[in-house]
Parts: sequence; structure tokens; C-alpha cells
Amino acid sequence: MKVIYKITYPNGKIYVGSDLTDSRLTYFGSPSKEILFRDFDRAELQDFTIRKQILWQSETATDSEVRRCENVLIVEHGANNPERGYNQRPQYREAGDQG
Repeated sequence: MKVIYKITYPNGKIYVGSDLTDSRLTYFGSPSKEILFRDFDRAELQDFTIRKQILWQSETATDSEVRRCENVLIVEHGANNPERGYNQRPQYREAGDQG
């Protein structure tokens, strides 16, 4: 089963990612560790709870279909907006920004 998931961190920011290998129980994405370490100090990391939600799943989708859907959901959920999420791609553009 291939899935697209959303991780919600204690500060409310999110990360949307995909899992092509059916490791839903053990995989929690790969946001930038540097960015996470800037948002949480050592004390906050000592009692740290995240929430993982499956947004989409398929047994038949190709890897490229999963990645396209992942990009759509990243934008749809605002996970690439640095104020709301940890996804760095696709690059966030303000509404009306055509550049």
C-alpha cells in the first residue's frame, strides 16, 4: 500500500510526505532536521508528541502518480508555507505571486 500522510508537530506546523514501501507504522517523514531544531529547544524535545494521519492511499498507483498527488496535497494543506509547514518543495509562492 502506498500512502500520503500528514505529520502535525506540537507547534501546529505540518509536514506532508509519501511512503512507497508500506512502512506506515515506522516512518515519520524526512523534514529538514535543521529547521526542526530551530523550532524546538532541548526541553521541548524531551516530551515530544506528533500526530500522523493518512491523507491518501492506493494499492495500484505508480510511484510518479503518488508523487504528483503528494505535491498537490502539500500545496492544498499549505505544508510548503514556512509559517504553516516544513515542506520545502514545491517552493511556496504567495497568492498572486507569478514569479
